[in-house]
Amino acid sequence: MELIRIQKIIADSGYCSRRKAEEYISKGKVKVNGHPAKLGDKAGIRDEITICGEKLYRPRKKKNIYLMLNKPRGYVTTVSDELDRKCVIDLLEGIEERVYPIGRLDKNSEGLLLFTNDGNFANSIMHPSKHVAKTYRVTVRPDITDDQLVTLSSGMEIDGYKTQPAVINVVAKEPGRVVLLMTIKEGRNRQIRKMCEGVGLEVARLRRISIGPLKLGMLKPGAYRELTAEELRAIRNALGE
Repeated sequence: MELIRIQKIIADSGYCSRRKAEEYISKGKVKVNGHPAKLGDKAGIRDEITICGEKLYRPRKKKNIYLMLNKPRGYVTTVSDELDRKCVIDLLEGIEERVYPIGRLDKNSEGLLLFTNDGNFANSIMHPSKHVAKTYRVTVRPDITDDQLVTLSSGMEIDGYKTQPAVINVVAKEPGRVVLLMTIKEGRNRQIRKMCEGVGLEVARLRRISIGPLKLGMLKPGAYRELTAEELRAIRNALGE
């Protein structure tokens, strides 16, 4: 009987990403046949795996789902929320398979958000070594100086670490507001907002418009669609797969 690492089994089931599965295991929330699992443990097809007391459903054959959503403001990027806030998963009506978001956008941000039940795919996109470029259309106030642009582009310290160089383009300027296109290859928590705030800019609107070769295009806020075969090939090529 083939034995597979427990975090891979959980990710392949579509329950969550491999990284999240490792977090559950580390916190003692995963059991195999009633015994707490440890990182590095393996299991077979006949072993019973539970997460937070819930039995893991392990389909024999799974259809991999790859979706893009145009996240509106006011939704949190979680599958469920203990504060009863609106969740992005509520927008995926008609999707019977259990999918989860890849990465996150904060509540007041909007734009391109990917969903899947393919744990390996999700892990590849989120892994820092892949350096997947993400582009955001950011409206800031009041104005931006050359020195601020240089600081944002060159890398700056936020939360005790220095950001990687970013590509910043000014696409529009009006009295009291500037629209920027900001491309980064990291995915740290609220990174774009913290970068702007770090140079004294107020973020009025933040919208992610692309992840690697995947572009939001004309997808309406709150709407979703499946990735095309061509898009999947393009993102896998970008990931080196």
